[in-house]
Amino acid sequence: MTNQAPRHDWTREEVQALFELPFNELLFRAQQVHRANFDPNTVQLSTLLSIKTGACPEDCAYCPQSTRYETGLKKEPLIDVDAVVEAARAAKANGSTRFCMGAAWRSPKDRDLVQVERMVREVKALGLETCVTLGMLKAEQAKRLADAGLDYYNHNLDTSPEFYGKIISTRTYEDRLNTLEHVREAGINVCCGGIVGMGEAPADRAELLRQLAIMNPHPDSVPINNLVQVEGTPLNGAEKLSPIEFVRTIAVARILMPASYVRLSAGRSEMSDETQALCFFAGANSIFYGERLLTTENPQDAKDRELFRQLGLRGEGHVEEVQTCGSGPHEHGEATTGQPAGLGA
Repeated sequence: MTNQAPRHDWTREEVQALFELPFNELLFRAQQVHRANFDPNTVQLSTLLSIKTGACPEDCAYCPQSTRYETGLKKEPLIDVDAVVEAARAAKANGSTRFCMGAAWRSPKDRDLVQVERMVREVKALGLETCVTLGMLKAEQAKRLADAGLDYYNHNLDTSPEFYGKIISTRTYEDRLNTLEHVREAGINVCCGGIVGMGEAPADRAELLRQLAIMNPHPDSVPINNLVQVEGTPLNGAEKLSPIEFVRTIAVARILMPASYVRLSAGRSEMSDETQALCFFAGANSIFYGERLLTTENPQDAKDRELFRQLGLRGEGHVEEVQTCGSGPHEHGEATTGQPAGLGA
């Protein structure tokens, strides 16, 4: 399994069989695949910034940014480029190698895309990988972003085709696939995953991952989000997914897409250290680092640094010496270059 070329012909039965493996067997297989493709003790760090918040016309049942739900979220216009650059510079100093910018649009207007293009150029000039998520794209818009130097475009499938209609009615599954095709044709790397814990059946989680795994090529990054329930959204109060089932989802994603970065995304603030540790063992090798995602909380930086220290993990691309003092190199949590100890050390 570990040395096989990536497959794009997974069947429903094969993926379901992976989910049904004994837990230890599944994690063993996932860890084998992970080690064959990545350093098992390195995690890619991304920072996510909302560049335009709220007032989205879509009806995604999980999203507090929809105009259809009363969630108390304050509407904010597209922020200026200087503010984005300042945030990106801070993210880089804190250990992130990728800076992601999200706007609550159904699809961007061409006049807004001009400012986003500037953001991409300025952030890229700092030496960071760039990623944006702006909703649906036309082919010419994807080309413009590629010309600006964009590295990644995020557009999630969210769930299985069968369950999709219970979550969203304002855009189709095909709309999402079309945007991803425009992104690929423009030469931009694809970031595409989904959300679990929305009341879907186990078969829907399996089919979501299969839909991602039959893409050719596989998405470069696969964010797996555990639903963060927000009061006022239709999914508030949904039955939560068990931590074991979430870890299974991470492990199957790793097996199906061996060379993709599997990102432990939204929902980490509600996970125990032990659950996160199992996710890393199961093949997750990317996280959002920083105290806030688009509109929901993320673990505090210090908490992540301590978790990484306990697990012996480090941030990708930031292997540097750390200052030694007291009883150990991480006693004061600072690296000689300003990198967070345990993440950049």
